[in-house]
Amino acid sequence: MSAQHGKSSDYASPLAPEWLAVPADLNRLHEPLWAAGVARNDAGELALDGIPVSELQRQFGTPLFVMSENDFRARARAFSDAFNDAFADICGGVDVYYAGKSFLCTAVVRWVEEEGLRLDTASGGELAVADRAGIPGADVALHGNNKSDAEIHRALDMKLGRIVVDSLAELERVAKIASERGETARVMLRLTPGVHAHTHEFIATAHEDQKFGLSMAEDTTDQAGLSAAEEAVAAATSYHSIELLGLHCHIGSQIFEPDGFALAAVKLLKFLASMQEKYSIVLPELDLGGGYGIAYTPVDTPRPAAEIAQAMAAVVRSTCAELGIDSPRISIEPGRAIVGSSTFTLYEVGTLKTVRVDAPAAENAGNAGENVTYTRRYVSVDGGMSDNARPVLYDADYSAIVASRTSGAAPQLSRVVGKHCESGDIVVRDVYLPEDVAAGDLLAVPGTGAYCWALSSNYNYLARPGVVAVRDGSARLIVRGETEQDLLNRDMGV
Repeated sequence: MSAQHGKSSDYASPLAPEWLAVPADLNRLHEPLWAAGVARNDAGELALDGIPVSELQRQFGTPLFVMSENDFRARARAFSDAFNDAFADICGGVDVYYAGKSFLCTAVVRWVEEEGLRLDTASGGELAVADRAGIPGADVALHGNNKSDAEIHRALDMKLGRIVVDSLAELERVAKIASERGETARVMLRLTPGVHAHTHEFIATAHEDQKFGLSMAEDTTDQAGLSAAEEAVAAATSYHSIELLGLHCHIGSQIFEPDGFALAAVKLLKFLASMQEKYSIVLPELDLGGGYGIAYTPVDTPRPAAEIAQAMAAVVRSTCAELGIDSPRISIEPGRAIVGSSTFTLYEVGTLKTVRVDAPAAENAGNAGENVTYTRRYVSVDGGMSDNARPVLYDADYSAIVASRTSGAAPQLSRVVGKHCESGDIVVRDVYLPEDVAAGDLLAVPGTGAYCWALSSNYNYLARPGVVAVRDGSARLIVRGETEQDLLNRDMGV
């Protein structure tokens, strides 16, 4: 769900998007955007668990990802507790897999395990992190639409709890490799239920025209008229080296509306029931994926974990009763919803530039027939698209505040940009910041825990930032920031 807020006429600019209200107080923190424990101290400086951002900059430099370990753990527990409570009477609880693709390091894997969650991985590299952290393979899943033979072997070496198979060809490869090893692979089939998720095209993953999953649509070119999903079920049950655990779907990411999740659950449960009737097999597990949205701007209103859980449980309960089947064991895969708001990125301001933009006469009530010039300020920081590629990839919106001090200056429409040689190098497209922002100020951008460090790059040979975890007044590096020497180490000089 996403709310729309009104916009104040004071200092309002027609260059700003309609949803962007002029803040009544530029120094106030909009709580849904921030981790618990983030607050301004008595000096007006942003602090996490009492550690001011100036101290974090002094110790670790900028740019810097600043993560609240307590907040991460609390959000992980909230999902586990809420879904276990909601599904207790349906299937005895839920298996919660943290989606490691959102952000992964060995410390996070250990937090996940300690909070009773499992881990979802999407590559051999992510499996390597899981292995190094020591989480039992039985608590790990492997995704991916194009798994290599090496990744399949590693999954079997680690005795993974599940390999989520994405195609008929991959199912055959997994079966062949497991058979040659004299082992049995525990497999789930990823299906595309044809549900349209209300999110960006690039992160909607359950419609037909994309790379993921086995289609549930009947294949009219096939003589038997079977869907790819049904073919996969029939094939999987014929392989002696495959243990078919159940079905999986994931409709997309950063989703606020509940309708898509409900529709996907109904479709998969009906398919599961039809397979039970047709092939006399009972598939014991159903993974309904993740994709729960978080707040990136003040107008985003994400649903609490308990509300999501109760809504999904009601659909599963009623659908199973209607179909006359026992509910399979349900699992989910939150990632962004756990790590996203636990983290903010800290930058130092450098160059500032103000531009004048003519707004069309039609946008200026009371000035019919006249263009009016408005200003937009560009605030450059010491990072950019190398540490947050989401704005250039998905037109993602973020917010920002001055973190090193408070200000009583008037708000000015600003665009926070990075230092890369790209005009699309935008960190925050539209935000009101104080008129007196100056070089040397620290800016904090909340909600950067998911898919920022994970998508980071060395574009223009910038070293990737470190990640600092703060807990109970103590800060420590959990991912070391790169150095120029790190960048040069792989250059063979020939």
